[in-house]
Amino acid sequence: MSSSMNQEVSELCVPVPWGEIRGKSWGPDEGYPVLCLHGWADNSGSFDFLIPLLPKECRYVAMDLVGHGFSSHRAPGVPYLLSEYVADVRRVAEGLRWTKFSIMGHSMGGDIAGMFSTLYPEMVDAIVLLDIYGFNVTHPCDLATSMRQGMDEMLQFDRMMSYNHKIYTFEKAKERLLAANQGLSERSLHILLKRGLTPVEGGFVFSRDLRVNFKHMDRFSLEHCLQMQLKIQASVLIVLADSGFGTPSKQQKASELLQGYKDRNHTVATVPGDHHVHLNNPEVVAPLVSDFLQRKVISRQLPA
Repeated sequence: MSSSMNQEVSELCVPVPWGEIRGKSWGPDEGYPVLCLHGWADNSGSFDFLIPLLPKECRYVAMDLVGHGFSSHRAPGVPYLLSEYVADVRRVAEGLRWTKFSIMGHSMGGDIAGMFSTLYPEMVDAIVLLDIYGFNVTHPCDLATSMRQGMDEMLQFDRMMSYNHKIYTFEKAKERLLAANQGLSERSLHILLKRGLTPVEGGFVFSRDLRVNFKHMDRFSLEHCLQMQLKIQASVLIVLADSGFGTPSKQQKASELLQGYKDRNHTVATVPGDHHVHLNNPEVVAPLVSDFLQRKVISRQLPA
């Protein structure tokens, strides 16, 4: 087993046509590249406690997804679509000059990882999905309703022309984040707020674009998701939390997706914890991820 790293994190910036995508990096420049994608409304701080416990041979880059953390927001009138996030991953890969890499994604970041690996299977070595299935299944009866809701929210926002962000004290901002993510520990709250808040006169505003709260308009049925899953060529590890998506009721809804992974000899594991277990209790997740990266990435690329 590779030893974990103990070194400083570096800030990272990739220019894009509307601004920049920001993030952080760990590990040697020549290390095996691993791109880390956080969940909805989080930021790259989501991986601050997990990455130092992972193999030191890898080069980890954690993005602030567009509209989150320190990254630029999308232009007015441009929606936040899953497909656009996938294009952003491609932009970051080109900016880093990565032609093949692994992806670790939590929640929405895992859905981005799944779609990217479907569209660009030749670029992905291995995939780690943290409390997510890689595809967000929508029942066919709900497709139109969900898409319309997201579109109506976007159009209503556009008509407002401007929106004043609510100003919080740090403690009130912490309460607001905890209300939306009740499982977050005190330590986790502070690490997400480091990149999740922007200081302004009178206090702080949340740095994320308010439009990321809108209903996603990219929607796929189970049949679509199963067909996309077949396109993945990379090895896959799914780590579910028993109080997150690992609950029996949530696994039942995704049973065919999970079976699809198992049928192709991918690994599905369940650990104690909630949806943010990788952030709250990284020592529970790290051994599984470390072993997977060692077997599926590092050992396969070492000189004979």
